[in-house]
Amino acid sequence: MAYIRKFKTTSGATGVQVCYKEGNRVVRTVHVGSGESEMAVEKLVKKAREIIERERGTKPMFDLSRFDKK
Repeated sequence: MAYIRKFKTTSGATGVQVCYKEGNRVVRTVHVGSGESEMAVEKLVKKAREIIERERGTKPMFDLSRFDKK
């Protein structure tokens, strides 16, 4: 199972990672990037979704793009 993790970095920016779990254990993380502004973080989350979709080789169960701020 993969999910997107957002966290605060020591510099105060917001980091975005794609985390992969097996059972209750995180087995792999992919750092997508970190952003200072809300717009930058939104772009990173969108990129993280694309990474998850590409690795699954399928389209997501739900289309969440309508919730993206433009």
